[in-house]
Amino acid sequence: MNKTFSRITSVWMPLIMAIMLALGIWIGATFFGSKRSYGPVYDKIAAIMELVRNEYVDEISTDSILEASIPEIIAKLDPHSSYIKAEDLQAVNEDLDGSFSGIGISFNMLTDTITVLEIISGGPSEKAGLLAGDRIISINDTTVAGQKWTNERVIKTLRGTKGSKVKLGISRDNSPKMLTYEVTRGDIPVTSIDAAYMTDPKTGYIKVNKFARNTFSEFLNSIVELRGKGAKGFIIDLRGNGGGFMEPAVMMANEFLPEGSSIVATHGRLDEMEGEITADGTGAFQEAELIVLLDEFSASASEIFAGAIQDNDRGLILGRRSFGKGLVQRQIDLPDASALRLTTARYYTPSGRCIQKPYTLGSNTAYSMEIIDRFRHGEDFNPDSIKFDSSQTYTTLGGRTVYGGGGIMPDIYVPTDTTGISSYYIDVLNAGLLQKYAFKYADSHRREHQNAKNVNSLLAMLPSDEAIIQDFAFYARDNGAIAPRWYYINISRDLIVSQIKALIARDVLGTSGYYEVINRYDNAVKQALKQFSSHTTKFPVTIDKFSKK
Repeated sequence: MNKTFSRITSVWMPLIMAIMLALGIWIGATFFGSKRSYGPVYDKIAAIMELVRNEYVDEISTDSILEASIPEIIAKLDPHSSYIKAEDLQAVNEDLDGSFSGIGISFNMLTDTITVLEIISGGPSEKAGLLAGDRIISINDTTVAGQKWTNERVIKTLRGTKGSKVKLGISRDNSPKMLTYEVTRGDIPVTSIDAAYMTDPKTGYIKVNKFARNTFSEFLNSIVELRGKGAKGFIIDLRGNGGGFMEPAVMMANEFLPEGSSIVATHGRLDEMEGEITADGTGAFQEAELIVLLDEFSASASEIFAGAIQDNDRGLILGRRSFGKGLVQRQIDLPDASALRLTTARYYTPSGRCIQKPYTLGSNTAYSMEIIDRFRHGEDFNPDSIKFDSSQTYTTLGGRTVYGGGGIMPDIYVPTDTTGISSYYIDVLNAGLLQKYAFKYADSHRREHQNAKNVNSLLAMLPSDEAIIQDFAFYARDNGAIAPRWYYINISRDLIVSQIKALIARDVLGTSGYYEVINRYDNAVKQALKQFSSHTTKFPVTIDKFSKK
């Protein structure tokens, strides 16, 4: 019977896959508003399906074949279209419009390995020391890499009761051995704003981690509050923001642009996907100075916002080249509570460029590795290695040259900061000792820290930098078996101390406290503040193409 079923599925799978895809399209056309006519195709499909159902030699379960086949079909499309099973849909949507208990990561299955794409700010994984790019090799001592685990199984295994623990075996590029982390499951924050504070008397900083349903209201509340504290200019930090819904990004851009300014246009095969959105003139911050921070993990809605600001010469874009996602997905909820996220259009920035980077239909491996290739080719450290497509040249409102086809290049390039990185730093980082030490210190001084009203008062309570580095070195020796190597410790002294202070601030004051401390050492933020002080955030401003600062 097993051999018979295997033969049946191998012979009939392509046919059934084609039938089911066509039926799926018919369902979408019937239930979700498309008025396109597919002519006699469906008569043929219906006839074939009827023959298979009534006259085929064996009775087979088309439902189970459908569930196994649809993901393979969708994988033949672009890298961002996806099929979501009914049992997975709630979990997939939770990050954008709900809350849940888990370890706080987003992941993808690259080459049959769970690859961490994002560490959710303030979540258990961030506190444990996991990093974006980590590969999860084992869960609770069970090997998962190369075992063909489904997304559903991974989600169910990583999520669980609040307070329960999960043991992870991690592979990290800079470590020759597997790392082990024990993560305590907890409530995963779903707020979009990690931090909103005054960096100086005239400048407000806002860190936006995603574009969810409530992002615009949270953003507006934050920026209004900062203006009330005296902010005349704003740093909008979209680094690491992989996007989400388009609408909040459009509404945010509207706050800064004059009436009639183009924000974004979409073009697809269907008439309903054609359109352009322009600013309505109601924005309350049209005169505010503005700098947007991007990096290689800024994607989708982040690029829509940044593209609108850059192409309208409304402010400066600062950082590194963004991800390059110019495709629009529409989520179509199917009758069985599953969903299809189908790419239905491309979006275009006001200058007319689509910043989608190249991809090959049905081949996502190279696409997924493109960010790593940038690092290997040196782009994270020098913009000279970037090769733009000269056939995709566009101009901003003020006549500056910008390029399509590969993300948004900032007006001012800021390389990845490698200052202070040594072998000792990598060892303690990979062991999660910075996070563990910071938590231990904050926990043991919790009563004292209750009197800290803000970051400055907290920092005043901490020991000297020399005392912190000495105490940490002994802690790493006793708790991580990492011997103090003072030559390398001295190389990384400032980096280690700044991160420990920031992590303590996070444990005491929340995520915003972390950014208030770490941004004092952040080159991109420091460069943004220099631009504000020199009044070069508004156009017309002469900016050397991809200037390096």
